Amino acid sequence: MTLPRVVLLAILAFLFACGDAEQRQEPLFQSTDFTPPGSFTSLIEGPATDAAGNVYAVNFARWGTIGIVTPSRESSLFVRLPSGSAGNGIRLNSRGDLMVADVLGHNVLRVAIDTKDVSTYAHEPAMNQPNDLAIRSDDMLYASDPNWQASTGQLWRIDTTGDVELLEADMGTTNGIEISPDERTLYVNESVQRNVWAYDLSPEGNIGNKRLLLQFPDFYVDGMRCDNRGNLYITRPGKGTVAMVSRTGEVLRDIELTGKVPSNIAFGGPDGRTAYVTMQDRGCLESFRVKHPGREWEMLQTGRK
Repeated sequence: MTLPRVVLLAILAFLFACGDAEQRQEPLFQSTDFTPPGSFTSLIEGPATDAAGNVYAVNFARWGTIGIVTPSRESSLFVRLPSGSAGNGIRLNSRGDLMVADVLGHNVLRVAIDTKDVSTYAHEPAMNQPNDLAIRSDDMLYASDPNWQASTGQLWRIDTTGDVELLEADMGTTNGIEISPDERTLYVNESVQRNVWAYDLSPEGNIGNKRLLLQFPDFYVDGMRCDNRGNLYITRPGKGTVAMVSRTGEVLRDIELTGKVPSNIAFGGPDGRTAYVTMQDRGCLESFRVKHPGREWEMLQTGRK
């Protein structure tokens, strides 16, 4: 049956509009400045995003601070940490509080999102310097713990009660740490050795079946995050890229950045598909669009167990 001319024209107009809209979409994997260079200090680290679209990162005005960047890109001081503390990795718990790795105080700090009160959530003198954190949907935390001078590291679990347990010692320089979307795998990388390890993760929070996911041939590795498909986005200081790595350890692409020293990454934005990268050589955040939302962003939107 031949379609009436008016119906055919309407279909063609719809298809043309869809194609035009697709062409107008923001390009993927092209990094631009999210904040101006110098808006943070050269020790910027530990980005995290909340459900409202704000981005947090440490060392905003000076060492020992946390800054906030609104969706309209306005930067300001969020909180000063107590004397003797300095933050690195940040994750948000199910209440929206900031859980902060304290590299000086051997602590994990909790910053109440509503009052900005800072308290010690966990303390362990045997920690070198808790560096980065990963969080499960039930708020259980995992912390990397490097000893940079000795090129060694440790791996810790922090239970929801604040109790701390050493999971592995005598590792390389532990740094980036992340959990897969199904929460069955824990990933830990070693900066100096350029290794990315994968562990089976049990419902009780224990690890096993350690295997090497990937070893990079050059440069370093730092913070990393998963999208909701299980791809890892790994920052590469010195190379000036973010490596997108599949769950089987295949490097799918290298995303070029403007700066050369990315330290960490987080996902946010209105659809969870904007990656925010802390740049230590430029003292700012760069951002780029990705195909799939971040794991933690989706966790914030859909609720937790």
